[in-house]
Amino acid sequence: MARLEANEVRDRLAATPGWTLKGNAIERMYNFPDFAASMRFVNQVAQLAETLDHHPDILVQYDRVTLTLSSHDSGGLTDRDFRLAAQIDKR
Repeated sequence: MARLEANEVRDRLAATPGWTLKGNAIERMYNFPDFAASMRFVNQVAQLAETLDHHPDILVQYDRVTLTLSSHDSGGLTDRDFRLAAQIDKR
């Protein structure tokens, strides 16, 4: 999949609230009431990622989950990253 140009990334990021640019990736932190809720969210994301065959980096810190999306095989951000971000936010 083709890597997005900087202006495309900027436009897509503006349409994806809550996500921020971190180098060649986009990232978002989610807060939950406790560890169990964090893990339920992570499991939902894992199922979605498997369905879309695109897997985020996931950091779990008790009541916080940070997701980082990048298309490593393309060397940066692609449409897949923003599609997955939008699907995650719909859950």
